[in-house]
Amino acid sequence: MTLSVDELLAERSRACRLTPDRALHTFDEALSFLADRGMLTRTPDCALPSLFEACHEEPYLPGGRGFASWPKTKYSWAGELDNHPDCLTLKIHNGKNLLLHGAGIVAVAPICLSELERMEGDDPDWRRLLRHLTDAGPSTLEDVQLELGLKPKELRATRSPLERCGAIVARQRVLPAGSGPDGPDGHVHTSELARFDQVFTGSARRGAAEAVEDFLVAGVRAAIVAPEKELQKWFSWRPLINGALVDRLCEQGRIVRVGGDLIAAAPA
Repeated sequence: MTLSVDELLAERSRACRLTPDRALHTFDEALSFLADRGMLTRTPDCALPSLFEACHEEPYLPGGRGFASWPKTKYSWAGELDNHPDCLTLKIHNGKNLLLHGAGIVAVAPICLSELERMEGDDPDWRRLLRHLTDAGPSTLEDVQLELGLKPKELRATRSPLERCGAIVARQRVLPAGSGPDGPDGHVHTSELARFDQVFTGSARRGAAEAVEDFLVAGVRAAIVAPEKELQKWFSWRPLINGALVDRLCEQGRIVRVGGDLIAAAPA
C-alpha cells in the first residue's frame, strides 16, 4: 500500500537527512548516506538528496555565493567521495555534479556507454578527444591541451558536452608542484579526464532506453517523493525523459502519482 503524502514527506525528511538532528558528522556517515540513496547532488537545487544540505553546517562565508556557500568544514567531502573507489561523480545533472554509488552507477552505465558510442561518431572534435583518451589513457587537462594543441577554452568547449552526457568523466587530482610560491613541497590542483569505459569496467546489462527508465526510477527512490514537473529536468537526457515516459512508468506501477502533483516510487 502506498503511504500517504504526509508519511512520504516524513520519510523523505528522515532518509534525505533534511533536519539538523539527522546531520552528517563524519565522512564515513557521508559515504553511507550516498550508498543508501544511490545518488546525491552536491548542493541542494531540486528534490534529489543533497550532500551539503545534509551537513547542516554554516557556510564558509555567510552570505557568500559559489564556493563560499559550501559547508565551512565539510566542503572537502564532495572531492573525497569523488576519489573513493566505490563512488563516481558525473556532470549529468544538467552540467552539475551528481555523486553516484553502487546501484546508481550500474543503473546509469548503459546510458553513458551508449552516449560514448554515439558522441564518438557525431562530431570530429569529440571523436579526436575520445580517441586520444583511448590511446593515452586517463590524462590531465594540461597533458591533453599539450598533446592535442588545444587552448584551455577550446578543450573546455569540446569536453563540456561529453561530460554532460556521461561519455567522459573528470576527476580532481592533486599533483606535486615543481616550482612556484609554494616551493617543491607545494601542490597544484587539476582535473583528469577519462572515458566512461575507462572508469567503469562492467558491461551494460540493459539497453539505453530501458536504462533511462531505471535511472529515473532510481532518482525517485532516492528522493522518496518529488514534484512531477521536476523529473524531466533532473538529468541531461531531456529528450528521452518526457511526460510520456512518466505516464508509462506510472502505468507499469514503477512510480505512482500522489497528492495530485507529486511522484513517489512504488512500494517494493
